[in-house]
Amino acid sequence: MEQLADMTGQRLYGLFNNAGYGQPGAVEDLSRDVLRAQFETNVFGTLELTNALLPWMRTAGEGRIIQNSSVLGFISLAYRGAYNASKYALEGLYDTLRLELADTDIHAILIEPGPVTSRFRANALDAYRRNINIDSSAHREHYMATEKRLAKKGPAAPFTVPPEAVLERVVRALASRNPSPRYYVTFPTYLFGSLKRTLSTRALDRVLLSVSRGERK
Repeated sequence: MEQLADMTGQRLYGLFNNAGYGQPGAVEDLSRDVLRAQFETNVFGTLELTNALLPWMRTAGEGRIIQNSSVLGFISLAYRGAYNASKYALEGLYDTLRLELADTDIHAILIEPGPVTSRFRANALDAYRRNINIDSSAHREHYMATEKRLAKKGPAAPFTVPPEAVLERVVRALASRNPSPRYYVTFPTYLFGSLKRTLSTRALDRVLLSVSRGERK
């Protein structure tokens, strides 16, 4: 922080929080330590940096705090409980922060990408192998399919976009005088955002279960 303060004179207009990784695994197979590690990176570290830089923006009277969230910040998929929970927590924090900054020209903004080309899958595979005991799990059959999916080459999912698609939303959020509270990026995000608003919980569950079951093939 001291180095950043020296470089900027404690004046920073935009912050883009993008730290995070995905911890695969069934909820019943997640230890407290594994879940804590997911939150330390995805939530607590992000919050600490945001809170450290927010006073600079208050002094300047303006700023943009942009959080890279996920489609899994507002819908859940099976075997992603740790990641789902961390992104839901971030969305709750940023929705609250947006209200608390309503009387300022500092905006808290959420980017909700969906599948983007990155090392996310490779890092998730490492976390899965490190923290999930397959042999003692009731979900062993699913985990075999998970490992195959995470290890395969090529796009992670249909409608995967390059990281420049996220960058375009970030630039838009930084440049806008009145940025949107949320920016969707990929087709799945738009689709599930619409389904979340229109379907009942049980109907949405059926759709999400079909997605999870499709991943086993």
